Amino acid sequence: MKIGNFDLLKRVFVVAEIGNNHEGSFSLAEELIGQAAAAGVDAVKFQTFVPENYVSRDQNERLERLRKFALSFEQFCSLARLANQQGLQFFSTPFDLTSADALASFCPAIKISSGDNSFFPLIERVASFRKPVIFSTGLASFADVEKAIDRLMKVWSDLDHTGELALLHCVSSYPTPSAFANLAAIRALSIRFREHVIGYSDHTLGNDAAILSVGLGARIIEKHFTLRKDFSDFRDHQLSADPMEMASLVRGVRLAEELIGDEAGETTEVEEPNRLAMRRSIAAGRAMRAGHVLSDNDLTWVRPGGGFAPGDEALVVGRALSRDVLLGQILNDDDFR
Repeated sequence: MKIGNFDLLKRVFVVAEIGNNHEGSFSLAEELIGQAAAAGVDAVKFQTFVPENYVSRDQNERLERLRKFALSFEQFCSLARLANQQGLQFFSTPFDLTSADALASFCPAIKISSGDNSFFPLIERVASFRKPVIFSTGLASFADVEKAIDRLMKVWSDLDHTGELALLHCVSSYPTPSAFANLAAIRALSIRFREHVIGYSDHTLGNDAAILSVGLGARIIEKHFTLRKDFSDFRDHQLSADPMEMASLVRGVRLAEELIGDEAGETTEVEEPNRLAMRRSIAAGRAMRAGHVLSDNDLTWVRPGGGFAPGDEALVVGRALSRDVLLGQILNDDDFR
């Protein structure tokens, strides 16, 4: 699966989830992108909405906050250009169909939030864009996830489009207590939905869960990002990684990738210098005179390798020595008549 020019099969995709931590300030959004790039992430993600199409009008306090936080579609397009200039992929989570339509023109992928993995009109609209789709699976059972995938795939099938989908394990609790992170779900998703890319949207405090997720197969890691945890009373800042933490997360993920390696199962080049030194050769199990015919009881096996290898005992047993040998002496063809 690729998002833009980033191949998720070659490297874990680390996403700084800026979300609404810009609080409606375009300049702050720009600064957050710059700090995310400096931390070494691969992408930034925002949240895009028309407030009146997102929450009920009787939720006055929330609606007012969303109106203050909302950026225009033109501003998001400008932020996408800025992110791309700094080597980052840019995408966003739409919370209504109008926002989804706007994002389709400049985002290489579209994210469906946990709260909307049952919002089928949005899923079907996003599917119509023929772009890679990322689902967060919070609030959903496996049966719920399958239902959402079926809706997506039906649109792609009708369009004769072979799409790319990623599923992010997510616990929709802010912050998520460690005891409820349930990282084992990443492996379960990999088994149940093996044809799709699996990742992790992290809401725990700290970086441990996100880094551990790499070992369980996560190919996308999404972590909320802020300039400061005490930036304001907006809850998301407190559960977000600051620039120092995000840089540490990126280093941890890259180290985890390095340690995990691939599944080739072949000898690595760093082992080659030790191959002979650590292997064994068939040797004399006691001092013996020339003319002695070797039996199994006359053998031992010592380092280094290079002589007759363990398993080749039939090549020496039953043969007569051509010269005296000492205990522990590696046997070779010149020792036999």
